[in-house]
Amino acid sequence: MNKTIVSASILSADLTALGADLKKCAENGVDWVHFDVMDGVFVDNISYGIPVLESVNKATDMFLDVHLMITDPYKYVDAFAKAGADMITFHLESSSDADKTIELIRSKGLKAGIAVRPKTPVEELVPFFGKVDMFLVMTVEPGFGGQGFIPETLDKVAQLRKLLSEKGLDTIIQTDGGINGKTAPAVREAGCDCLVSGSYLFKAENMSDAVKIIRG
Repeated sequence: MNKTIVSASILSADLTALGADLKKCAENGVDWVHFDVMDGVFVDNISYGIPVLESVNKATDMFLDVHLMITDPYKYVDAFAKAGADMITFHLESSSDADKTIELIRSKGLKAGIAVRPKTPVEELVPFFGKVDMFLVMTVEPGFGGQGFIPETLDKVAQLRKLLSEKGLDTIIQTDGGINGKTAPAVREAGCDCLVSGSYLFKAENMSDAVKIIRG
């Protein structure tokens, strides 16, 4: 397995100084920018959308890891691709046809990922083995930043890594939610190789040290 990927969730960044926060991420060893999109329907909260992603894309050369927590991701793939996404991850629980959505993302030349809520069984991901670049196992209920980590999700990560390994696949497993210096080691040990962190990184006195702790 390659080094752990650290993806900074800009849900916790200062939107009044987003350019500066993105520069800070790049200078302190962050690998990816995690961009959460919420529509107020699939999840209760509403976050930012396409115009903000366009601005982020202009402000940084970092890999843009776009997580769509929306009801109909298929409908918006083209717009997010044009806005600068490098990877689009959508929820298996959304109303879009998963295979068609993966195909559309791929047709834009982007990497594709599938996300699942904490209670969705790992078995539901098996039909998509070999079809996507990444599986995102949510370690909190999607919709709000700053939630507490759900320990039971570690078993899901471990189970998913075991199943992928048995198939000879090194698909990236990403976790998102409550990732900090205390939870990161357990998540990595379970088999996760891409950790999304927001408030822990952006509120750290020294972001570089926080990145190193998450990376392990």
